[in-house]
Amino acid sequence: MLGITKTFPGVVANDHLDFSAEKAEIHGLLGENGAGKTVLMSILYGLYRPDAGKIRVDGEEVHMDSPATAIRHGIGMVHQHFMLVPSLTVAENIVLGNEVTRSKVILDTKRASEEVRAFSERCNLKVDPDAPVHVLTVGAQQRVEIIKALYRGAEILILDEPTAILIPQEVEELMKAIRALKAQGKTVIFISHKLREVLSICDRITVLKKGRLVGTVKTGETSLPQLATMMVDRQVLETFDKKPVEGAVVVLRVEGVQVVNERGLPALKGIAFDVMASEILGIAGVEGNGQSELVEALTGLRRVKGGRIFLNQVDITAASPEQRIRLGVSHVPADRNKEGLVPDFSVMENLILGSQGEEPFAKRHMILDYGAASSYADGLIADYSISTPSKDTPVRNLSGGTQQRVVLARELSRHPKLIIAYQPTRGLDIGATEYVRGKLVEMRDNGCAVLLISADLDEIRALSDRIAVMFEGRIAAVRDPKETNEEELGLLMAGGKVD
Repeated sequence: MLGITKTFPGVVANDHLDFSAEKAEIHGLLGENGAGKTVLMSILYGLYRPDAGKIRVDGEEVHMDSPATAIRHGIGMVHQHFMLVPSLTVAENIVLGNEVTRSKVILDTKRASEEVRAFSERCNLKVDPDAPVHVLTVGAQQRVEIIKALYRGAEILILDEPTAILIPQEVEELMKAIRALKAQGKTVIFISHKLREVLSICDRITVLKKGRLVGTVKTGETSLPQLATMMVDRQVLETFDKKPVEGAVVVLRVEGVQVVNERGLPALKGIAFDVMASEILGIAGVEGNGQSELVEALTGLRRVKGGRIFLNQVDITAASPEQRIRLGVSHVPADRNKEGLVPDFSVMENLILGSQGEEPFAKRHMILDYGAASSYADGLIADYSISTPSKDTPVRNLSGGTQQRVVLARELSRHPKLIIAYQPTRGLDIGATEYVRGKLVEMRDNGCAVLLISADLDEIRALSDRIAVMFEGRIAAVRDPKETNEEELGLLMAGGKVD
């Protein structure tokens, strides 16, 4: 890719970028949010057309005007959010668009299944071709996506944040599969925020910043601190010093809580745990084991069918979300755009959400005191270094990391007793991740109880004072971070037994 330039209104996403990958190479692509990584690869895959620049595949100049063109030239992409049809089987998803038919009309499911099984075994990516996709684990779904791209003839495979929601054992399986693809002569482009993974798997690494090329280095000639400095111009903290906890004051007590999911099936099956003041309790688990239902039950967004929830010895089981906020519960949701922010509202309006009906923001008859809200927003924008053109800017125009700062500023400025942080750094770059983690530790040190729910084991282990593993709606085990390891936690997350 030579001189690639791509602009969007007010943003230069790629600024005369050069990028090259060799045959049988695993090439890492790093950069902060907004650095231009996904845009550059979306151009290579034909999802966007560049404003300027050239693309050459095997020395031949190619105009990537659509994904179909990219596929014809041997380029496949596995997106961060999977593009599978949940109701179809593995085989049906893989052959979709290249269906195996009888009489040119009827799908030959038996033959499709046989072909997919044989093909997946040749790729060292074994799957059950007859299994419906919706019953598969996240790791298995990812294998289906990779097989689908390879089945279409991909020689260059783009993986966008492939390990973001995998447990350690699934990450290990994926790494083996990627190395096997390299041995078969495939080229893999590996986009990630996880520097250790990039260093462990890649041959070369390219770093982008603000749409420009910082440099390309060989893995054996670089280090984690050097890569972090290339990305953010400074060293980044990976561990955080925490004040010792004196005493054990229970802030949150969950006693035998039961809830059902949208289909009326049990999601939480008598779950019980405590969170102390000046403690971060990390909850680890594969997504879909009741974490979202737990958060909704604790924040008042989902009805509790059985059991009780106490905040500082006050029963809040039946309290509304508004009442819980007033009692000192703050919530950093997993999806900031859908649950944490109103994208079309201004930064100021988002900073007072949940408190807009109270003093000092509300005048008589619920009229907003713009002056009070404006002054309050100015203070938070300064305190939390929120990078915005104006407090009146719609929050949808901000970067993901800046949006998360808006959520944190609002939730932490309420002087909460309990913070429920659900996937607080998902999708954030290394600098924004460090900031969010540092703020949670700061709140913990100031006496707040923090419940951290995350699929990122590195995050759980770095921040938690205790780790609870969730499996099928229950707490499977509680561990001291100093006395456990990634393998044990991964086994517990998968429902395994530990001696």
